[in-house]
Amino acid sequence: MNKKELRQFIRMQKRMYSPEQLKEMSEAIIAKLMVHPRVKAAKTIMMYYSLDDEVNTHEAVDRLVAMGKQVVLPAVTGDTSMELRCYEGPNDLMGGFFNIMEPVGKPFTQLESIDVAIVPGMGFDTRGNRLGRGKGYYDRFLARIPALYKIGVCFPFQKMPGIPADDNDIMMDEVIS
Repeated sequence: MNKKELRQFIRMQKRMYSPEQLKEMSEAIIAKLMVHPRVKAAKTIMMYYSLDDEVNTHEAVDRLVAMGKQVVLPAVTGDTSMELRCYEGPNDLMGGFFNIMEPVGKPFTQLESIDVAIVPGMGFDTRGNRLGRGKGYYDRFLARIPALYKIGVCFPFQKMPGIPADDNDIMMDEVIS
């Protein structure tokens, strides 16, 4: 399958699960993430504030902040670009591009100080290839921080045997599902 066909296939798979089932799967994935050695040791973590069809990170970002970690979240700044902003709590969020809740604080520019990135995706394969939503926001952004340790998170049904990858696609160091 090509990338477009894979996205359609994964969207169909997501519809087979109830919101309760996705929530239950999310909780198990987040539990693994919260005890991950790199997450536990990190001072600054790049996360995402999930959409309804992604591994739910809403409680996790608040838990990480409560643990004293600096959490930075992406905010879309244009058709092909995003930046990171500091997150301190739910009052920092407002609806942005594509109705994604985004932080409204000042841009976070100390990219080299990020210890680990938690990255969403439509799908991942066993080699760490990531299938995004097709706009390339994460690939362009993550290319700016090549040494950053990247953990993809997805539901088990989003793990594929293989995902077509282009030269500009950024691989994950590991995937948790």
